[in-house]
Amino acid sequence: MSLKQFIRKSLFGGIVVLLPIIILSFILKWAFFFVTDLIQPLTNYVISNYAFPELTADVIVVFVIVLVCFFVGTLVTTTIGKWMHAQFDQYLVKLAPGYKIIKEIVGQFFGNADSSPFSSGEVARVRLFGKNSPTTVTAIVTSKHSDGTITIFMPTGPNPTSGNIYHVPQELVEYCPNISVENMMKSIIACGAGSGALFDSGKQTGD
Repeated sequence: MSLKQFIRKSLFGGIVVLLPIIILSFILKWAFFFVTDLIQPLTNYVISNYAFPELTADVIVVFVIVLVCFFVGTLVTTTIGKWMHAQFDQYLVKLAPGYKIIKEIVGQFFGNADSSPFSSGEVARVRLFGKNSPTTVTAIVTSKHSDGTITIFMPTGPNPTSGNIYHVPQELVEYCPNISVENMMKSIIACGAGSGALFDSGKQTGD
């Protein structure tokens, strides 16, 4: 290996190792300041009443918010909690029409088992260009219709949260019941890398 190749390999090797760490650090820093800005009124209240340092006050406020989220999450699993949540939802929908859309979006990204394809969808390979075409795409089955057609979501790499929605005949859909959505998403993020091992281990079956 020449000196030039050695320098180039070492330099790019260092970038590959350090750049993700640097990007993650910027994201964490942005998230920290974003959260602290949101809770600043509560932090100021804690500082003014209990004379805590600002960082300690931030930690206390975040801890209290986490506890409140845990309490609310536990409450809505009970019968009375579900009833209260339903009533509160109905009131907010009338008061703020955009609330329902926001709620559905949040449910999609946080894996609401009732509505999120990322938690309840089925992995499949779809012959998008016809039954006789050898080309298949990786997709998630998101809905099945009474006329036999299937709705699929085809994620785009490397960002699996964006993609295209298609409605296709059932015979074009090849289900992969042994492949989890999580593992499928990893291959999407990797732009298809590892798909061979993924589908070989999945032992795909027709439906």
